[in-house]
Amino acid sequence: MSMRLLIVDDEPLARRLVREYLSSHDDIEIIGECNNGESAVDEIFKHEPDLILLDIHMPKLSGLEVLEATGRTAGVIFTTAYDQYALKAFDLHAVDYLLKPFSQARFDEAIARAKKQLDPDRLAMSALVKDNKVQSIVVRDRGQTHIIPVADIDYIEAEDDYIRICWQDKSVLKTQSLSALEAQLNSAEFIRIHRSYIAKLSAIKGLERISKDSQVIILHSGVKLPISRTGIERIKPLLS
Repeated sequence: MSMRLLIVDDEPLARRLVREYLSSHDDIEIIGECNNGESAVDEIFKHEPDLILLDIHMPKLSGLEVLEATGRTAGVIFTTAYDQYALKAFDLHAVDYLLKPFSQARFDEAIARAKKQLDPDRLAMSALVKDNKVQSIVVRDRGQTHIIPVADIDYIEAEDDYIRICWQDKSVLKTQSLSALEAQLNSAEFIRIHRSYIAKLSAIKGLERISKDSQVIILHSGVKLPISRTGIERIKPLLS
């Protein structure tokens, strides 16, 4: 069974060299290349590669921020020109730390170490992306990159072709559907209360009746959100 690998580096020459080094590894499938950290996060969640060759200094998000955003704890080889991040890299359970420029022999050594860590049944996959659920959400807004820990989110609201992520009295828009994000969230922590709203269970204080036939969700922050009849059926057993 081949190992599925993602190359992440903002330098075209570096990506080309890695491809050249990988040409002698017939059991490795290159599933893609990324030239910045933001696209790397998207590709990691989309393809769940077995191994990532990850640069540290990149546009939009650094390699370390990519790990923070995806929650990966295994299957990463850092490839960088900077040695000061080595201790941090191994704290994050990196397979290896390749300091540029590195030789074919040094590269092969790192790949061999990665192959040793991946068993034939891919049992390590559960550690690569925790339960296949997102740990942080990355949003690029007006030239600023937000890395929002899922644990800090109170609720998400659909707005046309966007979603509004609300956390700690802050909010930001992201181009994504509510259903797509819902699939990435842990259903034990987040619940769809309305076709346009997802709320974090621990952020919910209770229900409030506003008329004979309608109720709203009250969050601990004081925010009130609409809830559908289906949402009420889903949430009542969880609030009792």
